Amino acid sequence: MEREQWSSRRGFVLAAIGSAIGLGNIWRFPYVAYKNGAGAFLIPYIFALLTTGLSFVAFEFIIGKTYRGSAPLSYYRINKHMEFVGWWQFAISFVIMTYYAVILAWTLSYIGFSFTLAWGKETSDFFYTSYMNSLSAPSLTNFGGVVPQVCIPLVIIWLVTLAVAYAGVKKGIEKVSGIALPILVVLFIIFVIRAVTLPGAATGLNKFFEPKWESLTSPNVWQAAYSQIFYSLSLAMGIMITYSSYLPKESDTTNNAFISAFSNSGFELLAGIGIFSALGFMAVASNQSIDKLAKGGIGLAFIVIPQIINNLPAPHLFGIIFFVCLLIAGLTSLISLLEVCIAGASEKFGWNRKRTVVITGILATLVSVAFTTRGGVYLLDVVDNFVNNFGVLLSAIFEIVLILMVYKKMNPLMEEANRYSQIRLGSYWKISLGLITPVMLIIILVSSFINDVNNIYGGYPSDFVAVFGWGLVIALIVFAFIIPHVKWRGVDVDKKGEKWL
Repeated sequence: MEREQWSSRRGFVLAAIGSAIGLGNIWRFPYVAYKNGAGAFLIPYIFALLTTGLSFVAFEFIIGKTYRGSAPLSYYRINKHMEFVGWWQFAISFVIMTYYAVILAWTLSYIGFSFTLAWGKETSDFFYTSYMNSLSAPSLTNFGGVVPQVCIPLVIIWLVTLAVAYAGVKKGIEKVSGIALPILVVLFIIFVIRAVTLPGAATGLNKFFEPKWESLTSPNVWQAAYSQIFYSLSLAMGIMITYSSYLPKESDTTNNAFISAFSNSGFELLAGIGIFSALGFMAVASNQSIDKLAKGGIGLAFIVIPQIINNLPAPHLFGIIFFVCLLIAGLTSLISLLEVCIAGASEKFGWNRKRTVVITGILATLVSVAFTTRGGVYLLDVVDNFVNNFGVLLSAIFEIVLILMVYKKMNPLMEEANRYSQIRLGSYWKISLGLITPVMLIIILVSSFINDVNNIYGGYPSDFVAVFGWGLVIALIVFAFIIPHVKWRGVDVDKKGEKWL
């Protein structure tokens, strides 16, 4: 099976940036920064970017380019006993994309709602009751049935995403990323410019940048910085390994990693400026405090932002602009998650790309439907927490420890990267990736584990969390250890004549 390649360095970089820039940049970073010291948070954030973000992206880029395969295949070529890590990341990407697509379905609906401001004044009631028709509480045995107004846009989102994947790396992913990312940047800059010129914007910006220096002594703030960098860059999900496996052999991976990581962080800072300018406007207009309005995640995007839009001049236009930005940012990330699964499944089972897209797409769409039920928003919350806190973090620790410490690939990978790179990796890369990053990941993982063991997540029923939280994590691990026993059918895993590091 001939492996596709990006047609240009620009195409690869835009695709990688598109994967990294997602919903979390817009709805997670501003709140996390504000909650963890505001302006002072930028110090641990930048430190985390320099010690983990850049190093880990460069690490995954060189793995994919060198071993020229999906995450499972690349790990197998490092050592066959490492294949399970690749399937772990495959499973993580599959689960995340099934609920990520549902959030994009909400976003697509809200683009339509923007034309008439259908969410009204009570935006929370509209989202949870009128639109989602959510149950009053989650239940393990009763999901309340599918909500049509959520399910229909979900199908549209999947059809668009699968069409891009069906077209392939060059004609699909690269072409769409090359168009979508510039549009996203232009539209979001328009949103930010409008936000910073609103009455009260200075109030929001002061809150966002005003440093709370005492926060720097809190371990939780440093953990939050590392978590944000890690999740926002799509690390340890197989994405960056898969994308870089389509690079020509003489590509400069380190320079590309720096461009991707800094672009992602630049967009996050831009999002913080735009969101908090808008929050400042809302606070002044409604005589409320920023503390009361500042939220992250679903609450910010689908409740607070619509409230702000209601009070803007030309609200319909800026509603459309904001939710189109959210949709584009999410779609490029969803496409990258899907590509992890397509690459892994086609190489393992010997299916051609089109067959893999159809099979994977049908399975993912069917699973996604569970999140469109009346209890879907609760299911999404629990799954998202556990798959990120325990699935992704644990897979990253295994990835680093096995490759660098057990199979001793640090020096060979560094030498391979330096052979073609304008930016040379050295002792700093070894210390940050081999020491600082695993230590911080272990601290965050242990902290999350202790918290979720001592406190039932979200106040949900214990059986609900046990099945869809802890049970899901166990299922991912079991899947990861079963699939390596299936024979590779789509590729020559050893690729005779090819010299692996």
